[in-house]
Amino acid sequence: MNNFEQNGDQTSQIIDSSEEPELSHSDKMIGIFTEPAKTYEYISNHPIKTIDWFLPFVLLLTVVTITQFLLMSNKEIHFQIVDKQMTKMQQNYNKLVSEGKMTQDEADKQLSTIQDRMQKFGPLQMILTVLGVFIGGFIVFFIMCGIYYLFAKFVLKGDGNYNSVLVASGMTSYIAIIQVIIAAILAFAFGRLFSDTSVAAFLDSDKSTLLGFVLSKLDVFSIWAYLILSIGLAKMFKARNIAAYFAVVFGIWIIGGFLFYLLANAIPYLRMFRG
Repeated sequence: MNNFEQNGDQTSQIIDSSEEPELSHSDKMIGIFTEPAKTYEYISNHPIKTIDWFLPFVLLLTVVTITQFLLMSNKEIHFQIVDKQMTKMQQNYNKLVSEGKMTQDEADKQLSTIQDRMQKFGPLQMILTVLGVFIGGFIVFFIMCGIYYLFAKFVLKGDGNYNSVLVASGMTSYIAIIQVIIAAILAFAFGRLFSDTSVAAFLDSDKSTLLGFVLSKLDVFSIWAYLILSIGLAKMFKARNIAAYFAVVFGIWIIGGFLFYLLANAIPYLRMFRG
């Protein structure tokens, strides 16, 4: 009789679990802000849906593209963007000249041609901007998800797959969207480019310096997003020790960022990819 009752209880739990109402994507989006742990745990207990990572990430790239168009339509900010990019390119060409790979006259001509193209933000530039944001965005997204997957699966021995990482990372795009919008608002309010919402952006610090790098990591929205990502990975990979995922995610962000900072200072070409 006891065995029968025990089996009955187990059956009832299975039925209750299978009858758990399906959350809509909008419910999951709200849950990321209100109850991220419960939301990710719910997602991990159900078949993974592509929309849960694809939609938020595409929305993020769309918002990035729109804000770039708006910023480039402002003459003052447009000039600053072009000037900043030209400064980085000038450094690259100066190094090529010093290494004897091209003459100063060749460098000046190429820089002049590039500057003329950048100052004319026409249809071709708009198309290239869209392609750059979406193609580059997806490449970086998939690479970073691959890195998180390697750590979660083989270092932390989690019970999940690559799609689990896509969802955990993709859902944090909603936080990034808020950050992008606020950065754009700040840019128009202060009349200068804000690449993010970090202390470095507010102080207009040079991120090529060590102080600028440190200040660039003091960003409420970035820290918030990485906290949610850590929770998401832990829940998607059925982990008991969430602290280990915090260590991995923030370690990759800070240590990986510092290594790129050192490489960018050593290899001028990489400075083009630094904010």
